[in-house]
Amino acid sequence: MAMAFLKHAIRLARPEHWIKNIIVLFPVVFARREDDPQAWSSAALASVAFCLASSASYIFNDIFDRDKDRLHPRKSGRPLAAGQISLLAAAAEAALLFVAAVAVAWTVNQIVLGIIVAYLLMQLVYTLWLKQKMLVDVICIAMGFVLRAAAGAVAIPVEVSPWLFVCTFTICLFMGFCKRCNELATLAVREEARQHRRTLGGYSPELLTHLITLSAGVAIVAFLLYASSNRTVNNLGTNYLIYTLPAVVYGISRFAMLSMKGVYSDPTALILRDRPFQYTMAIWFATVIAIIFWGHDVERWLRSLI
Repeated sequence: MAMAFLKHAIRLARPEHWIKNIIVLFPVVFARREDDPQAWSSAALASVAFCLASSASYIFNDIFDRDKDRLHPRKSGRPLAAGQISLLAAAAEAALLFVAAVAVAWTVNQIVLGIIVAYLLMQLVYTLWLKQKMLVDVICIAMGFVLRAAAGAVAIPVEVSPWLFVCTFTICLFMGFCKRCNELATLAVREEARQHRRTLGGYSPELLTHLITLSAGVAIVAFLLYASSNRTVNNLGTNYLIYTLPAVVYGISRFAMLSMKGVYSDPTALILRDRPFQYTMAIWFATVIAIIFWGHDVERWLRSLI
């Protein structure tokens, strides 16, 4: 009995979604602090705080949406919607995770603590109100990732670059619209979609196609501007980051294609299960790391040959 309860409690926290919080670690690499153990330690603690905070917000969302989740073919299997865990137990777990998130963030610094509190407040308002507002709902999702990236930067600490906001916001805005498209594809009957999430009644496939196209284009342009900016070139000692564009375009395009077809249940499942997407991201990350460590030397060597 206890093991079954523990299993349901873990599922309720959705630990598979913790992969999203890896973005908290990105500033360590892009700020060239990869050889600083203290930077990694602080960023890792900030990432743990976001794992705990995001799980608390997921549980609160499930408490609020448990009746609607029963109408969804996949979400109906969640512990609360399926009646596998009590409302009181879920509320207690959310409160425990909330306190743990605040405590871990406090050990990093006061700014990270403030960001965690701001994130939790935004998730509260999102669950109670903003998730019912078209466009604003997806903007809130994107802003959640901006706060994650900002927490990673202030945890080190380094200056929060405007590019951190621009690139993170645009790519996550794109992923948010893909998530809505995926939900609409999963709930093929429009009335069922509206009953599960009110905004899905307003998001038509045509509108989402336009929004995904727009946000994907803006995200790619934002990456190009970041990769070619003087600040980035000076920081990396080379402009080679721009040559990773093909991987970025393929990854964004495949993400959009699979989301619009409803191949995976949600973006997290796509990231965790789609091999071509994983290979593309692995190649991109490996190339970026190589550029950070050896790009300047390679560029200098090539110039010596000319």
